Amino acid sequence: MRSSSAPKGPRLTVDAWVRDRRGRLLLVRRGGPPFEGRWALPGGFCDVGERTEECGAREVEEETGVKVRIGELLGVYSDPKRDPRGHTVTVLYAARPMRGIAPRGGDDAAEAKWFTPREVAKLDFAFDHGKIVREQFGRRRARRPTR
Repeated sequence: MRSSSAPKGPRLTVDAWVRDRRGRLLLVRRGGPPFEGRWALPGGFCDVGERTEECGAREVEEETGVKVRIGELLGVYSDPKRDPRGHTVTVLYAARPMRGIAPRGGDDAAEAKWFTPREVAKLDFAFDHGKIVREQFGRRRARRPTR
């Protein structure tokens, strides 16, 4: 039996890599701590009894107003220092917007906006999202067929 003083395990979060038909990436500007004012992928904590795919779609809609279809698993990020509130593990999914709704900040996001890859390179990111974004864009460049 576990002692009540034993450390709790990491908390589970889900983030979404949402790109539109023009190749722009959907990001949210955090409205509160930690990292208030910095940009992040839409996402958040998974509720007990919720599938990670459902969490991803729910979090994107709550934070941006955009309904998405969750696609392939893109990665799992588990650095214990990625979140100053404690150890979190995030599951990253690709997602496609289901219709052309203009994003708007909601829930704990002060703002939601589409960014081109060039614009993304100039942003200050929350958590380890800058690393995640660079990694994902790098993977997409590597997948392009050569001529």
